[in-house]
Amino acid sequence: MPAPLPLPSAAACDFAALADARRSIRAFLDRPLPAGLLGRLLATARRAPSGANLQPGRFVQVDGEARARLSGALAEAWREGRQETEDYGYFPRPMPMSLRRRQVAAAQALYRTVGVSREDRTGRDRQFERNFHFFGAPVALVVTIDREFGAGGYMDLGMALYGLMLAAQAEGLASCGIGALASYPGLIRRTLGLDERDSIVCGMAIGYADPQAPVNGTVTARCALDEYFTVLR
Repeated sequence: MPAPLPLPSAAACDFAALADARRSIRAFLDRPLPAGLLGRLLATARRAPSGANLQPGRFVQVDGEARARLSGALAEAWREGRQETEDYGYFPRPMPMSLRRRQVAAAQALYRTVGVSREDRTGRDRQFERNFHFFGAPVALVVTIDREFGAGGYMDLGMALYGLMLAAQAEGLASCGIGALASYPGLIRRTLGLDERDSIVCGMAIGYADPQAPVNGTVTARCALDEYFTVLR
């Protein structure tokens, strides 16, 4: 008989519960973070590994008048249908049907939760525009990377982003990555006075989740293990 598998440690159970509880939150309470907490979260996130310890990427907090200007400019550009060339390719082109089905399922889960039908273009647009207002979160971040970095830098930055999300979750906070910001890199650089070397990766909202908001009940499925894991012998 094979030896029984060891029971997971308390730390492993805590981490699994933390990772399982984390989800994208799109409605926040009007409650600021305690002083110094964001800095601690970022320091924890920066513990993520990176090739040659280069630690790529920057986190720019946008607050006050700067945030109002940015959100207003982004929402206006989106309503007017203005488009820009992204600094990097986010989605595969063309999108394989297998991935397209996942994308559609995620969108359906979101709009079903907020009671917006497929035919309700106005409702869907209203919900999407909230991306540009960071979903009302008290912390609005713009994430950048030096444009000279290749794909490995984005991989390393992605680990730091997930570390930030988990660090926030551990403090009772919620978060949401905002890929929609990557569609307006030039506008963001001009509005915030960023350097041309700063490629716009995404935005991130951090704060306390609104427990009464239906949108925060959105649940998306994850792939089965055999869809992404293979053993070769």
